[in-house]
Amino acid sequence: MCYNTNMEFEQIKENISKCLALIEEAKARAGRKDEVTLIGATKTQSRELITYLNDNGLLTDVGENRVQEFVDKYDFGKNLKWHVIGQLQTNKVKYIIDKTVLIHSLDRESLADEIDRQAKKHDLISDCLIEVNMGSEISKGGVAPQGLDSLLAYVESKENIRLRGLMTVMPNLEDKEALKDLYRSFNELYKEFKKKTSDRHKIDTLSCGMTNDYEMAIEYGGATMVRLGRVLFGERNYNLGDK
Repeated sequence: MCYNTNMEFEQIKENISKCLALIEEAKARAGRKDEVTLIGATKTQSRELITYLNDNGLLTDVGENRVQEFVDKYDFGKNLKWHVIGQLQTNKVKYIIDKTVLIHSLDRESLADEIDRQAKKHDLISDCLIEVNMGSEISKGGVAPQGLDSLLAYVESKENIRLRGLMTVMPNLEDKEALKDLYRSFNELYKEFKKKTSDRHKIDTLSCGMTNDYEMAIEYGGATMVRLGRVLFGERNYNLGDK
């Protein structure tokens, strides 16, 4: 498999530094003192980039959308924490269950069944976020906000899953005030979700915000994790494939 590296490594280092500074500024505007984790979204990026990030300590966390890429790159980033940030098929869970620190995209009962089953096989507890579709977009994954309570109740019976919070991918809205309102709504949903979740879980994570809106996600949505790709690593190359 061949992947794309869109920028020179020194430029990537500078981009990471700039984004970390902007994260701190967004926190300051919101009066926040807590930590926000920057996850490098490395979809289509090279193994060489993973090695560079791993060896130079520029990021602590990376996220992959595709299981095939996750597995292909994992050995090149053993010092990194690996997240599953894309839609996860049930038949792919077995490949990542013992490698990922957090699954961001739990959104249906069948996936909860398989995560629980595979985690049990490996004698581990799998940390997961429930993905919520805040924009009601058919093309995106996630449970509808009104279905969150039902999925939570179902996951409560899965002993090898520990919920950590919620994730969303916001719609790309031109109306920034409307987007701010969506982030506020997501934050309120998270607070209510936290109250309803049993003590065996550890609800401390809001994963939201990407290249176009991560500062807004921090300031208005209370994001504790942001998932950045293009602003760090350059444009993705969707034409790359098996070589």
